[in-house]
Amino acid sequence: MDLGIKGRKAIICASSKGLGKGTALALAEAGCEVVLNGRNAEVLHETAEEIRKATGVNVIEIVGDVSERVTQDRLLEACAEPDILINNNGGPPLRDFRALDRSALVEGVVQNMVTPIELIQRVIDGMVARQFGRIINITSASVLTPISGLDLSSGARAGLTAFLAGVARDVAHANVTINAVLPGMFDTDRIKSNFARAAAQQSVSEDQIRTQRMNSIPAKRLGTAEEFGRIAAFLASAHAGYITGQNLLVDGGAFRSAF
Repeated sequence: MDLGIKGRKAIICASSKGLGKGTALALAEAGCEVVLNGRNAEVLHETAEEIRKATGVNVIEIVGDVSERVTQDRLLEACAEPDILINNNGGPPLRDFRALDRSALVEGVVQNMVTPIELIQRVIDGMVARQFGRIINITSASVLTPISGLDLSSGARAGLTAFLAGVARDVAHANVTINAVLPGMFDTDRIKSNFARAAAQQSVSEDQIRTQRMNSIPAKRLGTAEEFGRIAAFLASAHAGYITGQNLLVDGGAFRSAF
């Protein structure tokens, strides 16, 4: 299926690995020029080379923490008029909420709420003027269902969702959409580290934890970064202009709800 975005320019935050990488690859496969971002220069370059070889599109690498203004500036210097913005960022680690001091609380909110809002503020008027824009926020299934120890991440991402609900409606007339994709358990480095932590706490093997978690999902497997990326790419496509202000849960059926 031709997504109708060949030649469009996309910024994908935190895209050197995991879901961000999967999204960057899918957009590149659709013919977009992509600006990648990550904290580790070596890993970022490897991903950029992989995408270049696989797709032949122009790939720009911006090293740095997207929560920092200097990195945001460099992203927008590399791509001053993005057609597509994928907001993604690491979240606070698992931690009992009682252990969160003010500094940790502020950092979590900056990572998962303030940073995407800052980037949206800087690109949205240009998208409106050009009559095309696709903004996708990679958040978490924990926005809908609590996960013990991820209270800060869940709260910040839910705050982002609420903040943008009205903004999405304000720019819909200009063919600019804002949506979120809420991943459940995907086969990424983050979930592997969570499995390792759980295995250590329970004195069992990581394979046992992995099997337990997969058995709790109706699909009986973890999601892949590649399939996640293609879902995000469709929301960024020319065909998704009538979808805005939505939260798309992608979790293999783990969240049990009729609506």
